[in-house]
Amino acid sequence: MEEVLSKYLLTLYVTGTSPRTRIAIDNLNRICKQELEGRYELEIVDVLEHPQRAEDEKILATPTLIKQLPLPLRRVIGDLSDKDKVLMGLEVRPNGALSSSPSTARLEAS
Repeated sequence: MEEVLSKYLLTLYVTGTSPRTRIAIDNLNRICKQELEGRYELEIVDVLEHPQRAEDEKILATPTLIKQLPLPLRRVIGDLSDKDKVLMGLEVRPNGALSSSPSTARLEAS
Protein backbone atom coordinates (compact mmCIF):
# COMPACT_ATOMS: atom_id res chain seq x y z
CA MET A 1 0.00 0.00 0.00
CA GLU A 2 1.40 3.38 -1.03
CA GLU A 3 1.80 6.23 1.47
CA VAL A 4 0.05 9.42 0.42
CA LEU A 5 2.58 11.62 2.24
CA SER A 6 5.51 10.36 0.18
CA LYS A 7 3.92 11.38 -3.15
CA TYR A 8 5.45 14.42 -4.86
CA LEU A 9 3.22 16.56 -7.07
CA LEU A 10 5.44 18.43 -9.54
CA THR A 11 4.63 20.91 -12.30
CA LEU A 12 7.24 22.01 -14.82
CA TYR A 13 6.51 25.22 -16.73
CA VAL A 14 8.31 25.47 -20.07
CA THR A 15 8.20 27.63 -23.20
CA GLY A 16 7.59 25.76 -26.45
CA THR A 17 9.94 23.05 -27.70
CA SER A 18 13.25 24.88 -27.45
CA PRO A 19 16.51 23.03 -26.70
CA ARG A 20 16.39 24.53 -23.17
CA THR A 21 12.92 23.03 -22.69
CA ARG A 22 14.08 19.59 -23.86
CA ILE A 23 17.13 19.72 -21.57
CA ALA A 24 15.02 20.65 -18.55
CA ILE A 25 12.48 17.88 -19.25
CA ASP A 26 15.24 15.29 -19.77
CA ASN A 27 17.05 16.37 -16.60
CA LEU A 28 13.85 16.29 -14.54
CA ASN A 29 12.80 12.89 -15.88
CA ARG A 30 16.24 11.49 -15.02
CA ILE A 31 16.16 12.95 -11.49
CA CYS A 32 12.63 11.71 -10.84
CA LYS A 33 13.41 8.19 -12.08
CA GLN A 34 16.58 8.02 -9.97
CA GLU A 35 15.33 9.66 -6.78
CA LEU A 36 11.51 9.56 -6.73
CA GLU A 37 10.66 6.33 -8.57
CA GLY A 38 6.98 5.58 -8.01
CA ARG A 39 6.57 8.53 -5.64
CA TYR A 40 5.76 11.39 -8.01
CA GLU A 41 3.32 12.83 -10.50
CA LEU A 42 4.71 15.24 -13.07
CA GLU A 43 2.75 17.67 -15.21
CA ILE A 44 4.47 19.68 -17.95
CA VAL A 45 2.80 22.97 -18.86
CA ASP A 46 3.76 24.97 -21.94
CA VAL A 47 3.23 28.63 -21.06
CA LEU A 48 2.61 29.43 -24.74
CA GLU A 49 -0.37 27.06 -24.74
CA HIS A 50 -1.58 27.91 -21.22
CA PRO A 51 -0.65 31.55 -20.55
CA GLN A 52 -3.35 32.01 -17.89
CA ARG A 53 -1.96 29.18 -15.77
CA ALA A 54 1.50 30.72 -16.02
CA GLU A 55 0.08 34.08 -14.96
CA ASP A 56 -1.88 32.51 -12.09
CA GLU A 57 1.28 30.80 -10.82
CA LYS A 58 3.32 34.00 -11.33
CA ILE A 59 5.80 32.27 -13.64
CA LEU A 60 8.39 34.90 -14.57
CA ALA A 61 11.00 32.64 -16.18
CA THR A 62 11.06 29.20 -17.76
CA PRO A 63 11.80 26.46 -17.13
CA THR A 64 10.31 26.69 -13.62
CA LEU A 65 9.63 23.58 -11.56
CA ILE A 66 7.07 23.81 -8.76
CA LYS A 67 6.71 21.20 -6.03
CA GLN A 68 3.10 21.54 -4.91
CA LEU A 69 3.02 18.54 -2.58
CA PRO A 70 4.15 17.71 -0.03
CA LEU A 71 4.04 21.19 1.46
CA PRO A 72 5.70 23.63 1.66
CA LEU A 73 5.48 24.73 -1.97
CA ARG A 74 8.93 25.09 -3.55
CA ARG A 75 10.20 26.47 -6.89
CA VAL A 76 13.35 25.75 -8.85
CA ILE A 77 14.18 27.85 -11.91
CA GLY A 78 16.60 26.79 -14.65
CA ASP A 79 17.48 23.78 -16.78
CA LEU A 80 17.61 21.46 -13.72
CA SER A 81 21.07 20.19 -14.68
CA ASP A 82 22.43 20.20 -11.09
CA LYS A 83 20.65 17.27 -9.45
CA ASP A 84 21.80 18.14 -5.93
CA LYS A 85 20.54 21.72 -6.19
CA VAL A 86 17.21 20.52 -7.60
CA LEU A 87 16.74 18.02 -4.77
CA MET A 88 17.76 20.59 -2.16
CA GLY A 89 15.57 23.28 -3.68
CA LEU A 90 12.56 20.97 -3.66
CA GLU A 91 13.42 19.62 -0.20
CA VAL A 92 13.45 16.09 -1.60
CA ARG A 93 15.33 13.43 0.29
CA PRO A 94 17.01 11.18 -2.29
CA ASN A 95 16.23 7.45 -2.33
CA GLY A 96 18.41 5.65 0.17
CA ALA A 97 19.68 8.84 1.81
CA LEU A 98 19.88 8.59 5.56
CA SER A 99 21.06 12.11 6.18
CA SER A 100 23.11 14.78 4.52
CA SER A 101 26.08 16.44 6.06
CA PRO A 102 25.49 20.16 6.70
CA SER A 103 28.97 20.88 5.38
CA THR A 104 28.12 19.45 1.95
CA ALA A 105 24.68 21.00 1.57
CA ARG A 106 24.47 24.68 0.76
CA LEU A 107 21.55 26.83 -0.31
CA GLU A 108 22.29 29.81 -2.47
CA ALA A 109 20.11 32.88 -2.42
CA SER A 110 19.06 34.14 -5.80
